[in-house]
Amino acid sequence: MARMIFPDGKENTDFDFIAARLARLGISLKRWPAPGNPRARELLDKQSLTDTEKEELLKFVDNRFEELKRDKGYQTRDMVVIHEGIPNLADLLGKFDKIHTHSDDEVRYILAGSGYFGFVEPEGGQFLLEVTAGDYINVPANAEHWFEMKGCTRCKAVRYFIDTSGWTPHYTGRPRAFADATATA
Repeated sequence: MARMIFPDGKENTDFDFIAARLARLGISLKRWPAPGNPRARELLDKQSLTDTEKEELLKFVDNRFEELKRDKGYQTRDMVVIHEGIPNLADLLGKFDKIHTHSDDEVRYILAGSGYFGFVEPEGGQFLLEVTAGDYINVPANAEHWFEMKGCTRCKAVRYFIDTSGWTPHYTGRPRAFADATATA
């Protein structure tokens, strides 16, 4: 369940409030239950997945991909699996924990685990959004944001793309209001 966290430490878990606040930034948030099939659950519970297992898990949510291809023009998707056993994980995640934009939408469907997107509002305010299993988020191209794990150790998410080259981060240089903050899980 999504949770919005503000720099002053206040939080909000009301889905309608969160979705409306995100919509002002052009961000779409939906609740799509993660697959409950026993084999899907087995794959979601594993720390890491082989490429074959990733494809197997993606098939359990192909209905979502077909919907997004039809409605939004997405052409491809993949599965990202983040876990504590990945070599140089901090360096990998460090590419995305600075405020940046992309030339294409950043779209995630969280199937297991969690992570945090940070957003910059037009007047410069910032907030964090914790996304967990069942959260689908579409961050539009050119939206100022960042992503971090904040102590979470695992996340499995489907990424959807119109063009994978549009996913390169373009750093804005803007400082984060949450630079020293620690969100609680």
